Amino acid sequence: MEYILLLVGFILLIKGADFFVEGSSSLAGILKVPSVIIGLTIVAMGLCAFALGTAGGVLLAKLMNLFLKEKINPLIGSAGVSAVPMAARVSQVVGQKENPSNFLLMHAMGPNVAGVIGSAIAAGFLLSVFG
Repeated sequence: MEYILLLVGFILLIKGADFFVEGSSSLAGILKVPSVIIGLTIVAMGLCAFALGTAGGVLLAKLMNLFLKEKINPLIGSAGVSAVPMAARVSQVVGQKENPSNFLLMHAMGPNVAGVIGSAIAAGFLLSVFG
């Protein structure tokens, strides 16, 4: 059952991205904006989302450490960027450089997979509302 849900999530994620790009291109045609500008805007939004997600994860982990007795490694926050397994790998490498006994990869993949599932749910919701 989990594999079916994962497959459906990936399909909805791809369809949601396709819907977003087609809608942006249609809007560009209506407003007479060159499609190159719209394409660059979509790429810039994706890059900013990645950077803000990484920074937000680290800052949130640091904020939580102010109030928790048992501290959280901020690298876990940086690894939670949706659908980017490389972020988890980078967290693992950086953590092991600092302390060779760190094993963060599985902990880092948890928020990563949760982000993928959340993105798929959001895409499905948007398709049901606007599709």
